[in-house]
Amino acid sequence: MSIPNEALQKLLQEIETRAIQSQQQLNITKAQVTAKQREIRLLELTSKEIGSLPKETKVYEGVGKMFVGVPMTTVDKRLSTESSEKKNEVTNLQKKLDYLETTHKNSRMNLEQILKSGGKA
Repeated sequence: MSIPNEALQKLLQEIETRAIQSQQQLNITKAQVTAKQREIRLLELTSKEIGSLPKETKVYEGVGKMFVGVPMTTVDKRLSTESSEKKNEVTNLQKKLDYLETTHKNSRMNLEQILKSGGKA
């Protein structure tokens, strides 16, 4: 028994839409991962630079349009906290990336399977 042409066309459009959406989300997620990894590298580099300074060095953080003196330990703690948060975000984005890759792959496989079968069910 074969699927009517209208139903087949609607099904193909649905699968194609899902594949396109997952491909777009895949590209967005890859860009987010790259940005987060860049932020992590910057935080780690800053932490390394601060760690190489003598302990009595004055450190300032920007607050709006001004700078406020803060203890070096506070800055180092903030940098390490931000770095670990970014790493968790990257881990979550990697999971999302795996899911989107699987969704895209499955959509393409379903589309190819329908086209190969010629609309027969």
